[in-house]
Amino acid sequence: MHNSGYTNTCTVYNNKLSCFEELTGEQKELIDKNKVIVEYNKGEIICKQGAFASHILFLTKGLVKVYLEGKPKNLILKISPDGNLIGLPSIYDGNNIFLYSAATYTHSTVELIDINIFKQLIRENARFAYKVINVLNENTVQIYGRFYCLTNKQLHGRVADILLCLAQRIFNTMDFDLPLSRGDLAELTGMSTESVIRVMKDLKDDGMIETTGKSIKIINYEMMSKISEFG
Repeated sequence: MHNSGYTNTCTVYNNKLSCFEELTGEQKELIDKNKVIVEYNKGEIICKQGAFASHILFLTKGLVKVYLEGKPKNLILKISPDGNLIGLPSIYDGNNIFLYSAATYTHSTVELIDINIFKQLIRENARFAYKVINVLNENTVQIYGRFYCLTNKQLHGRVADILLCLAQRIFNTMDFDLPLSRGDLAELTGMSTESVIRVMKDLKDDGMIETTGKSIKIINYEMMSKISEFG
C-alpha cells in the first residue's frame, strides 16, 4: 500500500470496530442473547429512513451505502464495509427512528442488536461508550469530507477520490474488482452516468488506471492523488 499525507473524502474510513472488545464476558453474552443475524442479497434495503429504530446494525460481511432519501435524487453519505456499525445517530434521547436508509452493494451479513440493550451498555460501560463516541466522531469527519468533495471538486477529482477511497479503505489494494456499477459511481460522485463513463475513459487514456470488465487497477497513484486533491 502507498502511504502519503493525503486523505480522501468520499467514504467512511475502514476502521474495524474495537468497541465490543471493551465489554465484559457477561455483557457480550447479553448482546448475543439480544441480537439476530440476517443475510441480505445485493441491492436490499437493510434500514429505512423514517422507520422505527429498534436495532443497531453491525455489518459483519459485505458492503453497504448509507444515504438520505430525496427527490429527485438520494444523497449518499458514506460507504460502510464490514466491521462497521449502522444506525448510531438514532440513539440520542427523544428520537426513535432511523435518520437515513442503508442498502447493500454486495451480499451482506448483518447483526441486528436490540437498541435498548446497546443503550444500556453505553450507560454501564464507560470504555465501551468512549469507543462508540470515537466511531460517531470519525463518521462525522468523513461526512464533512464527503460534502467538501461534492461541492468543491471537479468531475475528474471526484472520480479519482472515490477510486482511491475504494482502493485504500475498502479493498486495501490498488488492483480490485469493483462491485459498483457506473450508475452507482454516478450516485456516489453526484454526476451523471455518462459523465462517469467519460471521466473513467479519460483516466484510462491518460495512463492513470487500467480497466478490464469489473477489474480496476490504479497505475499512477501519485497523479491520481493530485487529481483527487486539487480536483
